[in-house]
Amino acid sequence: MPIFYQHQINETTRLGIWKIEETEEFFKANVPQHRDVTHPHKRLQHLAGRFLLQYLFPDFPYELIKIADTRKPFLPGEQYHFSISHCGDYAAAIVSRNQRVGVDIEIPVDKIIRVRDKFLSPDEVVTFGSLDIDQLTMCWSAKEAVFKWDGEGGIDFREQIHLHKSHGNTNQMNCTFIKGAQVELTIEIQHLKYIVLAWVAPDN
Repeated sequence: MPIFYQHQINETTRLGIWKIEETEEFFKANVPQHRDVTHPHKRLQHLAGRFLLQYLFPDFPYELIKIADTRKPFLPGEQYHFSISHCGDYAAAIVSRNQRVGVDIEIPVDKIIRVRDKFLSPDEVVTFGSLDIDQLTMCWSAKEAVFKWDGEGGIDFREQIHLHKSHGNTNQMNCTFIKGAQVELTIEIQHLKYIVLAWVAPDN
């Protein structure tokens, strides 16, 4: 069973990454497809992400998932809060019984260098200094996790999500999220083989 990474964040929140090695038929036998996805590999990622929800919490009712206008999947009544991400042959999910969550996974690629100034503010560039591909990917993934935690869309990554170094823990980043009110968040970071993982679960 290709569970690539699994983490019990607290008593009510779990996270996992699935290495996709199964066929589409395997997932379709277990998971309903909630929207039309025409690209075969993206469809496989879509199905694997939903399969992972029930792997983490066996009673997760993924047949009840709805898609918001912002394209964020959710459960009516919020029996569970959840977030899904995928890249390459990996799908990630974070699920919580009682709190909003956000997760993102990324494979570091050279393109991140060219788009740096589209998601990092000048102050962040000064704060973090010279960043290599892995570090830039970490910053992008951290902001994506915050974006998914918020779940409402329309976020300017440069202006509204401000990253700060966490001097006490190299696996964390601090974040000031400005959207009306100002919210301080902690983003957890893991550098795994091939991928960068970031998640937000405020009460962990």
